[in-house]
Amino acid sequence: MSADGVAALVLDDPLDVAYLTGFHHFPNERPVACWLPLSGDPVLLVPDLEREYAADQRSRAEILAYPEFPGVRSPFAVLAGHVRAPESAAYAPSTSVARAAALAEAFPGTRWSACGAVGRVRLRKLPEEIALHEEAARIADEMLAAGVELVRSAAESGELPTETELASHVISHGSRLMYARHEDVVVVPMLTGGLVYGGPNSAQPHRLPGGDRLRAGETFMLSLGCAVGGRFVESERTFVIGEPTARQARYYEAVREAQQAGTEALVPGVTCAEANRRCLAVIEEAGLGEHIRHRQGHGIGLGFHEPPWLSDGDATVLAPGMILSSEPGVYVPGHAGYRISDTVLVTESGPRRLTAYPRELADVTI
Repeated sequence: MSADGVAALVLDDPLDVAYLTGFHHFPNERPVACWLPLSGDPVLLVPDLEREYAADQRSRAEILAYPEFPGVRSPFAVLAGHVRAPESAAYAPSTSVARAAALAEAFPGTRWSACGAVGRVRLRKLPEEIALHEEAARIADEMLAAGVELVRSAAESGELPTETELASHVISHGSRLMYARHEDVVVVPMLTGGLVYGGPNSAQPHRLPGGDRLRAGETFMLSLGCAVGGRFVESERTFVIGEPTARQARYYEAVREAQQAGTEALVPGVTCAEANRRCLAVIEEAGLGEHIRHRQGHGIGLGFHEPPWLSDGDATVLAPGMILSSEPGVYVPGHAGYRISDTVLVTESGPRRLTAYPRELADVTI
């Protein structure tokens, strides 16, 4: 903040608020914001109906409540009446135009600008955050195992589950694991969840589960994730029901090798764009470049998708403490999609996979 010439920050992004104060909430029209001065104590601005909940979460800031929205005084006018107005202040680049205008009206003598300081700090995770990611990875891997066991048992009985039945099973299994070990569970936008799709449906990378039933001889994808303490991971595998065909094996092995190369590239000093290039080059060299639909991966933290981006357009230099997905894929219309994803921690000594479900073709054959 000092380097950017900013005397105070007002952060209203719910993930920034959670990062700075520990308060997780469901965002809506009522503003929730953290006032972070360069010197002095932070203030958490909340509607009165959130005041007790913020206290229950032991928020690390003074809690300032406003009566209701909209009110006779705007929430930011309540904040302005409580703090000393600085000459310069900033909001996050994600702050809406309407809220930026409300801040300018509430603090007429303050010069306002956008500042990404908190976002830059969030790129590198603290040890306490890494511990939460590690626990989330344990649960996500167990969700994968539970999904495989359901499909295996169903195959033996003669009726495979639908995509939605499988999704419901793994999501509820993950939730049970969460509550079995953790007393203080804050439900973030997705506590446990993910995408489940089989056969040709999996050729659409972000398709939602439907009522289609899995079929023997086809592949299916479990694209799962969960959050502990608001810190996310994703663990994704593509499975084959029955003996893999030569075609299925070709696609799968190309993705597995690309994922290995891309993961090995996640080391300090390498740019995101370069890691992405090394990863996707494996698929292109296998003659499957036409089936690439997306980048290698993305940052993971309080957001399931957050900077930095493992893509040609991101020159961010990887550094210890960053956590990213490594998830290349190929998508063949009318046939299937193949994707493998691990959540990876960048360390001084190299990449460390937090998710650990096996990746060999034999391991994903049911």
